Amino acid sequence: MHKQQYEDYKYVMQDTYQLYLGAKYSFEELIDNEEVPFKFRLIVERYVYQDVDPQTTLESQLYYMTAKDLQFRIYRQIKMKVKVNVIEEKKSLTGKCKKVYTTQILPIEQLVKMTPTEKEEKGMVIQELMCSKLALMTF
Repeated sequence: MHKQQYEDYKYVMQDTYQLYLGAKYSFEELIDNEEVPFKFRLIVERYVYQDVDPQTTLESQLYYMTAKDLQFRIYRQIKMKVKVNVIEEKKSLTGKCKKVYTTQILPIEQLVKMTPTEKEEKGMVIQELMCSKLALMTF
């Protein structure tokens, strides 16, 4: 029997300014992926990987991260932003309120200020991590 692997939100993209990573990568997959820039893999391997379970995903780490964590200071240093989906109530033309997912880009500081309970109340889903290539070079 062929085992299917979940690959949504597991991607690496780059432009001239930023690196974009899907949030469903586990740290083990991230370090083994040759498409991830070497500098980012090195930072993760040296400073983040030792403190987390290799099967932990970027999404779950960010969801429960606090301002006291070393990983937060590292992510802040490389100017990380996080693309999230949140549930918001919108009024339609008929005046009815309906809940819709909206996409927001949050700096890592703003994400960490929220508790996991607040994130859950908003229906937050972490989609993508973005970090500045310039900040990666200066780390």
